[in-house]
Amino acid sequence: MDIVVKVVQFFMSLSLLVAIHEFGHFIVARIFKIRVEKFYIFFDPWFSLFKWKRGETEYGVGWLPLGGYVKIAGMIDESMDLEQMQAPIQPWEFRAKPAWQRFMVMVAGVVMNVLLAMVIYTGVCYTWGESYLANEDVKWGYNFNEAGERMGFKDGDKIISIDDVAIDDVNEVRQMLLLTENDRHVAVEREGVKVEFTIPFDELLTMRRNKEYEELYTLRVPFIVDSVAASSAIEAGLLAGDEVVACNGYTNIDVVTMTEQILPASKGDTVALTVLRAGDKFLLNVPVNDQGKIGVVMNNEMFTPRTRSYTLFEAIPAGVNMAVETIADYWQQLKLIFQPKTKMYEELGGFIAIGNIFPSEWDWLRFWSMTAFLSIMLAVLNILPIPGLDGGHALFTLWEMITGKKPSDKFLEVMQYIGFAILLALVIYANGNDIYRLFTK
Repeated sequence: MDIVVKVVQFFMSLSLLVAIHEFGHFIVARIFKIRVEKFYIFFDPWFSLFKWKRGETEYGVGWLPLGGYVKIAGMIDESMDLEQMQAPIQPWEFRAKPAWQRFMVMVAGVVMNVLLAMVIYTGVCYTWGESYLANEDVKWGYNFNEAGERMGFKDGDKIISIDDVAIDDVNEVRQMLLLTENDRHVAVEREGVKVEFTIPFDELLTMRRNKEYEELYTLRVPFIVDSVAASSAIEAGLLAGDEVVACNGYTNIDVVTMTEQILPASKGDTVALTVLRAGDKFLLNVPVNDQGKIGVVMNNEMFTPRTRSYTLFEAIPAGVNMAVETIADYWQQLKLIFQPKTKMYEELGGFIAIGNIFPSEWDWLRFWSMTAFLSIMLAVLNILPIPGLDGGHALFTLWEMITGKKPSDKFLEVMQYIGFAILLALVIYANGNDIYRLFTK
């Protein structure tokens, strides 16, 4: 059932994104009185699932879910209708229109995807607000994996800033360490003292390549007693609300250190606990049973996410800002992918990877958030200056606008074939990565 929910969400999202994108091309073409012969969601080689015709346009749904298209009269596109290009130019054809109009038609799909993301983010902000865990609420600091320790972090560090940018949201830390092409300067509070250090870019690359960012840091949870269950703990003097700050000479204690290291090593023995109670410290000798327990229930409700609430008029600029930030972050990821030394191309994924970003249980907040992100991704990828994509068509048209020289139909035909080959290779590579990861996990 989980996979069904993921698949349904994936196809709902993909259908909406394709429809909006192609509608952008369609509506601008119609504004300039250019004939649109086909409007398809998904591709329809050999046959379509269903279709109907209204006016001059055939509308339909194809069977191959690799995107969609509009067939614009008088344009060399994925339909490769070369016979039409050899006929005399008609006033309602794409090629008969001035370059600036053709340019507008080409970028309209990308613009629509960006606008869709802005609308969705605005709706998300207005309906659910923006939930986040504030960095200042992490008053016990973070624990780090081996990659974090290599970079210079130590368990218990409270992160103040990265490159002099104050950290507000806990998730910003990972993002800022991943999306960079340079060294990172970090400031932390360590045992009450401000410590600064620089993380070399090569170290950040190693962390990225080894996927050590997945558990780079976790919230440090203090060992605070919620209730005392064992009589031995009661007799030792432990009370609800006590915070263990030291044990057997170890300081900077947290739940992980106590439950996974100190207590299991002290089975059947006694540990010397230093507890903080109402601002004062007390030293207690507490027995440890054969299971490595001291007979207390810990307080696990340490962190409460905050929510930024928005009125409708506040949600609009917030949604626009979220879309702009997502574009900037995704563009930064693409730049890193195209740098061979980062080897981030190994992380490219296809339909399985995209489908897996949706939750296995229906969640409208996650669905709309993921759809907005995919809309941005589609916009950014489509505007790349690759032949066959909107960005490639727009680039050739922009060249014509600047130089006054229009590329020949033969040149555009060859570029279309080259672009198709590039895109096919990328699709095969990305989905091949999915299959490889599926069988090697």
